[in-house]
Amino acid sequence: MKKIAMIPARYAATRFPYKLIQDLGGKSVIQHTYDNTLKTGLFDDVWVVTDHEIIYNLLKTNGSNVIMSQSEHESGSDRIAEAVREMDVDVVLNVQGDEPFVDRKTLSDLLDTFNDDAVRVSSVMKSFADPNDVANPNYVKVAVDKNHFSLLFSRSVIPFHRDHSISPVYWEHVGIYAFRKEALLQFTNWEMTPLEKAEKIECLRYLENGVRLKMIETTHQSVKIDVPEDLEKARLFLKTQNL
Repeated sequence: MKKIAMIPARYAATRFPYKLIQDLGGKSVIQHTYDNTLKTGLFDDVWVVTDHEIIYNLLKTNGSNVIMSQSEHESGSDRIAEAVREMDVDVVLNVQGDEPFVDRKTLSDLLDTFNDDAVRVSSVMKSFADPNDVANPNYVKVAVDKNHFSLLFSRSVIPFHRDHSISPVYWEHVGIYAFRKEALLQFTNWEMTPLEKAEKIECLRYLENGVRLKMIETTHQSVKIDVPEDLEKARLFLKTQNL
């Protein structure tokens, strides 16, 4: 089974423009993400796919594998699908470009889900550390069955806590995905679905087309760079890791 990591790298970002080319300990954010993904040793290939020549040239100069998107895309999944369409690959793992400190165990657990032939797509969840975040619509929640297959994703609180004699577990959806190639290509051929449009949650398109996601649990606390303040946190974190 041939496995590759694809890192979508969009140049513009609403809350923090050009964040992927910001300096982080002498290297760009996106270069850290690429290098740390490569260091895991889990993949046959690691690629960045970008929409801008600045990112393309930056990575190419450093000898990294990088592809320039040929079209405009609605999502990272669409960008990746275009890049892998002609590749000889079985499983594609989507690494977030703005999370430079990748967790090897999480990525390994995702890849292991494909030892089950029934799994077409897998993703990551973690229990909420702060109960106050459960009601925050900026955090996507996921409800799962007893085998950790997804039942529903929502920005609302799921499950609703009606019976206060029990304490339900609330799972936060972490936006790291792995796909069988054919499932990813099929996704891009489907129209946006009603729940997906209402919630603005991309993976609902899979559920609405009958594809459940296998969810793996992580306890890893990632460093995601969304705003300039996050970059300062990442710089402090880098010093503690000696990366």
